[in-house]
Amino acid sequence: MKRREFERTTPEAVGLRSEDIEWLLDELESGFTEMHGLMIMRHGKVCAEGWWAPYGPGVRHGLQSLSKTYAATAVGIACTEGLLHLDDKVIDIFPDEAPEKPSENLKKMTVRDVLCMGCGMDTMSPADEHWIRSFLATPVLHEPGTTYMYNSMGSTLLGAMVRKVTGLGLQDYLTPRLFDKIGIDAANLRWMTMPDGMEVGGGGLFATTEDNLRLMKLYADDGMWNGERILSEDYAHKAVSLQNESATEAIGNPEASDNFLGYGFQIWLCQPKGVYRADGAMGQFSVVIPDLDMQISLNETATGAHWAQKTLDTLWAYLDRVKAVQHVEENPEQAARLATRMRHLAIAAPVFAPFSPLRSAINGKMFAVTKGRLRLWNEGMSSLSGAAGEQAIETAEFTFADDHAVLHFTQGGTQKQLIIGTDGTRRQNILPLQSSPTSRVELAGWWEQKNTFAVAARWVETCFEVTVHFTFDHTGVAITHENTVGGFDAMRPEETAARAEFLPQT
Repeated sequence: MKRREFERTTPEAVGLRSEDIEWLLDELESGFTEMHGLMIMRHGKVCAEGWWAPYGPGVRHGLQSLSKTYAATAVGIACTEGLLHLDDKVIDIFPDEAPEKPSENLKKMTVRDVLCMGCGMDTMSPADEHWIRSFLATPVLHEPGTTYMYNSMGSTLLGAMVRKVTGLGLQDYLTPRLFDKIGIDAANLRWMTMPDGMEVGGGGLFATTEDNLRLMKLYADDGMWNGERILSEDYAHKAVSLQNESATEAIGNPEASDNFLGYGFQIWLCQPKGVYRADGAMGQFSVVIPDLDMQISLNETATGAHWAQKTLDTLWAYLDRVKAVQHVEENPEQAARLATRMRHLAIAAPVFAPFSPLRSAINGKMFAVTKGRLRLWNEGMSSLSGAAGEQAIETAEFTFADDHAVLHFTQGGTQKQLIIGTDGTRRQNILPLQSSPTSRVELAGWWEQKNTFAVAARWVETCFEVTVHFTFDHTGVAITHENTVGGFDAMRPEETAARAEFLPQT
């Protein structure tokens, strides 16, 4: 990997004011979102960066739909290499998966149509075992390229196109052609995969804040990196310019005003003229501001705001502040204050309530789930890959110490344990999942009432935290689940009213 570290400097050295970045931090920390990471680059130099602990610069973060820009970049490289062309017909790429009698509209669908969400479909196909066949069997009700519909399965199909013409999946194809060249550590990336092993280009990548900054800097530099052309200039320009009108997004997402302004190749156009972004749900943004020679990359969980429009509005207000300043002078004191603040960012601490008169009575008392399901993980993204999800927890018991608790449990007949901080901190655990490449979970527990112990499981490689409430009585435990951070995971009735019974003690 030819990784060249970006030069680090003060905001003032690149014509920005540290006090304006502090204003941006104040706004982002005001309560409408939960920030995880932020990087600001200008003139090719990083002038501000920080992560809200326990998130950090090297911690992978779920990108959701920002993954789409990586999949489209793979197509762009394949086009640059002459292996694919924008006007290639999709059914010609996948002749074995095409319907026996394809419709006239399906016959017209091209690579470019899929890139710009112009497939002509009104519904998205399922992530089943034969997902490519299912995609091509979905009715193409409109002439491709004439309508817009956000289609994550189409984005995953982009990676399958690359695999079809190269024999390589996204990770293997992009590692020598993109990741190694622009300084992304491919070994640190993780992907969700489809039933056939294809990476979920529609939303399944886990990468760092800086990885996303590097990807979009490639587009900001017209497909060049350190003097080497990675994307053709033509593809790079098309990707970030209007390829399809997206005004119909207002029907389903009326608050998301930055989604109505047009779409490139898996890249959104933005309200400030010339600005464009890679975008993942709940606020995974990598934004390019060409007229300021600036890039901003951030990760967050905008709970309750699926499209995180308020974060974008805040960024645009920050850009207005930048443009309003005519002259910037060095300000070492203000720059030092900003740097100190950005080194000490953190999300809110857990609740500290470690004591209950019931604690000793339930210590080491095993219970078995007899109704519903018990889980500590979020399953909201599994629909993108068709994953079946995790096996539920079958039996469990808590043992309590002065500053922590241990949850001993069985899952799929295997005994496991997790350490839970009860001292006002989170304890890190590794719990590999079957349906997701994530494994790092930080746990905190506290007594909400004298008979209710809450456990918050924060999956720090994702946007999600699940809190499980255990209410004990003389025969067992009433269990309820809650998505306390992040969405996409509608709790089922069997999870909002689960029940476990105490087992006889031997």
